[in-house]
Amino acid sequence: MFLAMPLAVLPFLADELGAEWSLGLMYASIPAGSLLVSLTSGWTSRVHRHGRMVVVAAVGWGLSVAAAGLAGNVWLVLLLLALAGGFDMVSGVFRSAMWNQTIPDELRGRLAGIELLSYSVGPQLGQVRAGGMAAWTGVRTSVWSGGLLCAAGVGLLALCLPKLMTYDVRTDEHAVRLRERRAPGAEAGTPAV
Repeated sequence: MFLAMPLAVLPFLADELGAEWSLGLMYASIPAGSLLVSLTSGWTSRVHRHGRMVVVAAVGWGLSVAAAGLAGNVWLVLLLLALAGGFDMVSGVFRSAMWNQTIPDELRGRLAGIELLSYSVGPQLGQVRAGGMAAWTGVRTSVWSGGLLCAAGVGLLALCLPKLMTYDVRTDEHAVRLRERRAPGAEAGTPAV
C-alpha cells in the first residue's frame, strides 16, 4: 500500500482523463471490487496455500494499479480499480486466515497493535508517496510506477520469505498446534479431535 495507494491523486487522474464526473466512481471502484470478492468468497475455503494467495493478490493489486495509471479510457480505469479492490480483498482474506490460524491467543493483543499500525500507516504514507511523486513526475506516472514498484517489492519479499510461499494450513506446525489447542475437549484433557 505504501507504493501503490493512488487515492490522493484520483481527482487529478479524473481531470487528466477529461472525466471529472468519474471521480466518485473512481473512489467507489476499489470498495466495489472488494465487495464483489466478499460476496463470492466461498472458493477461498478450498485454498490451502494462503501465503501464495497473499503474494498473488498483492502482485495483482500492484499490477492493476499500474494498468490503471497507464489506461487512457476512464471506463478501463474504473474496471482496473475494481480489479485492484478485488485483489486487495483476496489478500486481506488470506492474511486474516493466516493470522487466525497461527497466532496463539496469549499474543493476539500485542500483535494486533502492530497489525493495526501496518493497516493504517501503509496506506496513509502511500497517499503521501503518490502525491509527492505526482508533483514531481506527473499523475499517471505516479500511479503506474507505484503499481509496478509494489509488484516488484512483493516479488522480492516473496523471495526473501520462502516460508510465506510454502505456508499450507494443512501442514504448518503453528496452524496444526493451534487447531489442536482449540479443538473441542482440548481444555478438559481429552484427546483433540
